[in-house]
Amino acid sequence: LDIKVSYNESASLILQHISFLISSNSFIFISISFTMPSPIATNFSSIRQKLGLSSDKSIGSTLCKTLLVSGLVLYLVTIFLFNDQPNCQASEFFVAPLRYTSWSSPKPNPSTTYSPTDLTHLVFGLVGSEKAWRHRKSYIESWWRPNVTRGYLYLDRAPSGDLLPWPPSSPPFRVSDDNTKLLQESKHVAPIMVRMVHAILEVFREEHEGVRWVVMGDDDSIFFVDNIVRVLAKYDHTKYIYIGGHSESILSNFRFSFDTGFGGAGFALSYPLAAALVTDLENCLKRYWNLKSADQILMTCVADLGVSLTAEKGIHQIDLLGDISGFLSAHPQSPLMSLHHFDIIDPIFPSMNPFESTNHLMKAANIDQSRLLQQTICYHKQTNWSFSIAWGYSAYIYEKVIPRSILKRPLETFRPWSKGARPPRFMFDTRWPSNDPCEAPHVFFFDSIEKTMGDEIVTSYVRASPRTLPACSFSGNHSADHISKIQVFSSAMKLIENGRSECCDIVPVDDLNITEVKFRACMEDETIS
Repeated sequence: LDIKVSYNESASLILQHISFLISSNSFIFISISFTMPSPIATNFSSIRQKLGLSSDKSIGSTLCKTLLVSGLVLYLVTIFLFNDQPNCQASEFFVAPLRYTSWSSPKPNPSTTYSPTDLTHLVFGLVGSEKAWRHRKSYIESWWRPNVTRGYLYLDRAPSGDLLPWPPSSPPFRVSDDNTKLLQESKHVAPIMVRMVHAILEVFREEHEGVRWVVMGDDDSIFFVDNIVRVLAKYDHTKYIYIGGHSESILSNFRFSFDTGFGGAGFALSYPLAAALVTDLENCLKRYWNLKSADQILMTCVADLGVSLTAEKGIHQIDLLGDISGFLSAHPQSPLMSLHHFDIIDPIFPSMNPFESTNHLMKAANIDQSRLLQQTICYHKQTNWSFSIAWGYSAYIYEKVIPRSILKRPLETFRPWSKGARPPRFMFDTRWPSNDPCEAPHVFFFDSIEKTMGDEIVTSYVRASPRTLPACSFSGNHSADHISKIQVFSSAMKLIENGRSECCDIVPVDDLNITEVKFRACMEDETIS
């Protein structure tokens, strides 16, 4: 390319021409020629001679300008050639001054394709105490998969006595770091909370290879790992992402922030976020020495990195008291990821203790977590019965056709976490239990599960107790008192999330004491009514 400029044209204007060409990568060879002075300039030169002005100074100035422009051209061309050649390493001398200019910014990296996220990409950090582990280990062992699940249990002191030898069915343990110096420097008001938050740094320090997500929980957190993998796989693990769940209690969220992921239910940090967090974690603990909640401390530290909570409806803190069967029987339309506070609530299955209840629920979870607790509703037109089934947990029969919009509201069989809390108390709609025969359900709980030869899964639900109410006269006095068992047939294929629940049909059977329900995909434009 030939650039013609005059002697009087400024060097900055010449550089603008060349910068444009280099940024557009549109030249091969550059030559610069200087045009002869115009007649006006010639006349001006003769005038200068008549006035006796020296021309040596003018010649020297012209020569200096020519050398300056030529040097600048060589400088820019050299940068262009070295930066644009894939096999040449550009010199720091030439490149360094331009690193922060907009027209020498690096090219974007080509997109990378990652394999689907699986359980090996997750590392779990569980925080507990040596004393509590004796009666809580059954919760963790119900879902932990030895030699498959990655992670550690962080205890306040080394296990002893009947906890040794350490069984392979439990996660490998670590003793939490001694944070005495940190506590002295920060004067933190909640030392136990510092240990819980600091565990994020400790588990991150242990595991790196192939890790995409760091999942933290308590020693009584019940995780459904297949569903956790399924949900986390929807997110880009290369970005800063903080995933957790709200409390079920409005008051708890108000106290600790609606942007907090409650830790007992578990939360997940993408690897890049975890890496950034642990870099400044101890400084953050010093900054927020006055916070008394580990969950709130974490949220605040994450917020300092410019990240907010991404809430998932399947993560459950269970800030509820008493019988939570009504809550579990109307689970949100989202994969069940975790449950917490099993030491505090009533056992979720009648006649079982908390540990037996956990293991019993896991019988269904180990076969098909994709459907676990997912609510499916259908109707038997001949009797005007409504069926509401929380797969793997419970089945309800109502002696009246009740719209799905009503049945998806949990029956308020539970109590609020905070005594004296005034309505609204919960983060979801509820229904009051009723003694009206048309409103009170016949309740059945999960009993057994098996796979059939026909690529189906059969779950059985047996009556919890007699309802002791008359039949619903409003819908024709069709009592369901004689039904003792409900069998549900579902596909062995995992449930695919498409924004809709499954549909179901009531199948006639010869045995009057058993009702069969068959799950299926809803037809296009089908209404559940």
